[in-house]
Amino acid sequence: MLFKNLALPVLSLPRVAKRLVVLAVDASLCIFTVWFAFYLRLGEFVSLSGPAFAAAIASITIALPVFIISGLYRAIFRYSGWPALMTVNKAAAVYGLVYAALFTAIGFQGVPRTVGLIQPILLVFAVGGSRALARFWLGGIYQSQLKLADLPKVLIYGAGSAGRQLAAAMNNSHEMRVVGFLDDDDRLHGHVLNGQPIFSPADLPSLVVSLKVSDVLLALPSMNRKRRIEILEQIRIAHVSVRTLPSVMELAQGKVTTSDLRDLDIDDLLGRESVAPNHILLGKNITDKVVLVSGAGGSIGSELCRQIMQLAPKELLLIEQSEFALYEIHQELHQKFENTSIRLVPLLASVRDAERMREIMSTWKPDTVYHAAAYKHVPLVEHNPAEGVKNNVIGTLTIARAAAEHQVADFVLISTDKAVRPTNIMGASKRLAEMVLQGLAGNASSTKFTMVRFGNVLGSSGSVVPKFRQQIRDGGPITLTHADVTRYFMTIPEAAQLVIQAGAMAKGGDVFVLDMGEPVKIMDLARRIIELSGLTVRDDDNPDGDIEIEVTGLRPGEKLYEELLIGDNPQPTSHPRIMKAREDCLPWSELEQKLQSLQMALDVNDVAVVRAMLQQLVSGYQPSGEIVDWVHLEQEADIAIR
Repeated sequence: MLFKNLALPVLSLPRVAKRLVVLAVDASLCIFTVWFAFYLRLGEFVSLSGPAFAAAIASITIALPVFIISGLYRAIFRYSGWPALMTVNKAAAVYGLVYAALFTAIGFQGVPRTVGLIQPILLVFAVGGSRALARFWLGGIYQSQLKLADLPKVLIYGAGSAGRQLAAAMNNSHEMRVVGFLDDDDRLHGHVLNGQPIFSPADLPSLVVSLKVSDVLLALPSMNRKRRIEILEQIRIAHVSVRTLPSVMELAQGKVTTSDLRDLDIDDLLGRESVAPNHILLGKNITDKVVLVSGAGGSIGSELCRQIMQLAPKELLLIEQSEFALYEIHQELHQKFENTSIRLVPLLASVRDAERMREIMSTWKPDTVYHAAAYKHVPLVEHNPAEGVKNNVIGTLTIARAAAEHQVADFVLISTDKAVRPTNIMGASKRLAEMVLQGLAGNASSTKFTMVRFGNVLGSSGSVVPKFRQQIRDGGPITLTHADVTRYFMTIPEAAQLVIQAGAMAKGGDVFVLDMGEPVKIMDLARRIIELSGLTVRDDDNPDGDIEIEVTGLRPGEKLYEELLIGDNPQPTSHPRIMKAREDCLPWSELEQKLQSLQMALDVNDVAVVRAMLQQLVSGYQPSGEIVDWVHLEQEADIAIR
């Protein structure tokens, strides 16, 4: 460490100063080798005066000009290798001939003739050794300094405990280099913390230029959501990439490390302050009970399973059609909760299989069912309408009937805002699934059937956010279907938590609607993601930008705007984020007959009839275009050819 500390000031010297230092070193070596040559010849140390002093001055006078002419000082000593050593040898040979000629061949009173031979040999080793030492001492340190200088330079936003720990953890980082702190406390501005200056956040745009900052690391784990959003908007103007630390709860287990840093979650931009959950509602239908989740491997289903496990059920039944998805969620839960007494049961099954549903219900007799299994990707369902309706409507009817037959106490359907005045098959099928449960609830069932309706969840399969991030990594363009598309967004954990609480408030036949906050314009979302990745948007105003946003046109069945309520009379509940809707529904006796007719149309894949029946059954369903079912289109093409 001492040698490193000494080396850094030397490396920081200008080149002229470095050459003067080397000249001084070589002059010192000339004096030393003359003195040592006298010792070797006479067997005793002599003072550097009289003839000895003259021999030393002669050595310096001859050596330095010869070394300069030979180009010895043009070499970069920290890179000294075999070529540099050969240069030293050649220069020393010339010097040795001149010096030996002067003191050995001609002679000088008081200077032994053998000194003229011994001293040049000693000087070769001394000068060569000094170059080797310089390479050993300075070379590695200089290389590490170069690598450090080439690392992306980052500022840490937050000079508190988390920021200090993060800076300390990054001292040996090979990924980035901390060049300072940003902090809102103006009393800290201008001070130095752990060797790094503390700047005002207002100076960020100029610091990006002067310090060549590429990233800002948010070390504000306890910052409230509103202030975090304000800070992100401030950073966005500077066009730097943003990474952040998790929340205080996530960091509570240990010290901050660089591995804790993560890309900015878009819910940091779109989210809102979370409302503390009602723990009585959370545990009411779960704790010490047998709980079943259909679609357990999906985005919502898997998060429901995680939160249910934290509420200590007696057993959790995982129903999933996809083998891989079931394996993944089962392994995750098993590893995370292996020290608990909760029994996990992974069950491969389709909710459309009536016998399998009855078998599962009769075997485990679940107390609560969360039905999250559904086809939800709007364009895919639009192109495969019969399968979408079978899964979303008939599947819901099948598992709900099995639940009612086996006296399941609570049945909760995960619905969607696309069920409100739908323009696509997916939305219409989900509204009809809601109607199925409303009908069953009014049919004197002992099971309390409940529906929870909400909008898009961030990070789910098919979500725009992961898609946008991948498109940015690929260099663009970001594609969106219409410049005016707006959507509601909610984080998956918040949605799952509210679903559990809403289900616990059910009386039977309830349609609960989650408060999604304000709708977000997808164009604005795309711009924010680009800018918080440290890039710029390429458009007419900025033709040299990094990422272009390309509008591709609305897809089949896609809406510009989403709604959460069919009517305009939502009722508040005891939870500030959960409302209760009043939605009209057909009597079960009438709806059941129509569902039988729908089943017959589905069995023969008569898409036109299926679509017409959905229009008849689902209030407000207005298809936005022609039938785009792949099978239907292919059959029509074959007929046209014939």
